[in-house]
Amino acid sequence: MVVIGIDPGLANTGWGVIETRGSLMRARAYGCIHTAADEPLNLRLGEICSQISEVIGRYGPTSVAIEEVFFGQNTRSAILTAHARGAALVACAQSGVEVGSYTPMQIKQAVVGTGAADKRQVTYMVRNVLALDHDPKPDHCADALAAAVCHANLSRTFAASSARDGASARAMAAAHSSATASTEHDRAKGERLLYSAS
Repeated sequence: MVVIGIDPGLANTGWGVIETRGSLMRARAYGCIHTAADEPLNLRLGEICSQISEVIGRYGPTSVAIEEVFFGQNTRSAILTAHARGAALVACAQSGVEVGSYTPMQIKQAVVGTGAADKRQVTYMVRNVLALDHDPKPDHCADALAAAVCHANLSRTFAASSARDGASARAMAAAHSSATASTEHDRAKGERLLYSAS
């Protein structure tokens, strides 16, 4: 499975590509899309959309994981980040790729084990999980790779859970079928005995 993670931002949108084989995960590539503050907003968003489309076309991901916008005290910054996220989502929609959306807390929880992790801890875990010999820089790249790792982990957990549920359902169906067959056998046996007695 190939997953692209995206950490959206108007000035810097990080992206990271990972490939999974069972529980093994490795980074294939990562990068950061920079847009200049003196450029018109529409051109900046167009650049983000264009470059994300190029990354998707180059690596052919199974799915994309994108971080949700955290609305803290700086509402203006959050709105600009939401614009960038929208541009990235348009690229995903045009490419027809499946998208998973995760809060910063969900990503930290899946990668580090706590939703209160700081950037240093996230970078450290991303480096170790993906067996990198360096810290992904800038931080936007580490965050994007973390989103991809989060998606891969949750997808694997969901698949395992579905398989268990499916196995349980098949076992219950088999037990029900066996019980029904046994009942039919007993009923037929009873009818034969009744017929013999008469």
